[in-house]
Amino acid sequence: MATPDVGQPAPEISLPGLVVVDGERHDDQYSLSAQRGHPTVLAFYPGDNTPVCTRQMCSYAAGIEVFRGLGAPVWGISPQDLDSHESFARDQGLGFPLLADTAREAAKKYGIAMVGLGLRRSVFLIDADGVVRWKQVGLVGLTYADVDTIAEQIRQLAPS
Repeated sequence: MATPDVGQPAPEISLPGLVVVDGERHDDQYSLSAQRGHPTVLAFYPGDNTPVCTRQMCSYAAGIEVFRGLGAPVWGISPQDLDSHESFARDQGLGFPLLADTAREAAKKYGIAMVGLGLRRSVFLIDADGVVRWKQVGLVGLTYADVDTIAEQIRQLAPS
C-alpha cells in the first residue's frame, strides 16, 4: 500500500497509548478522528530506546512547547507495547503520547510497514479537517524531520 498523498484524507487510526506526566502513567485510546479541529503530527518511529529514534523523540520533546503553541499535538507511534513505551518515556523524559501499533495496522494504513524491518521512519501532518497536508517518509530511516521543519509546515496551515 502506498502512503497517502498530500491532499488526501488521512487514514483513520485508533491505538492504545500512554503519556507519562509528573511521573504518572496515563493510558488512553488515541483516535485520529477525535483530533478534528486542530492539526496533529503523527511521528512513526521504528523502536523505543534505539539511537536514532531516541534522538528523534527527544528532539520533539525538547520542542514540545513549539508544537503546543501551534495547537498541534505530537503522537509518537511505533510497534512496541505500552510497557516498552512507558520505560522509553520515563528514561528519556518524553511528555507526549506514545502509541502502540503492535500489529502494525497504522503503519500498513500509512504505507510505511516494511516486512521484517518494522516500519519506515515517517512524519505526517494532518490538518484540522483530517487531511494529509505534509509528509516525510524515510527510505533508510537514519534521518527525520526536525522541529523547525514540522513547525513551519504547521504554520503554513494557518489561514492568511
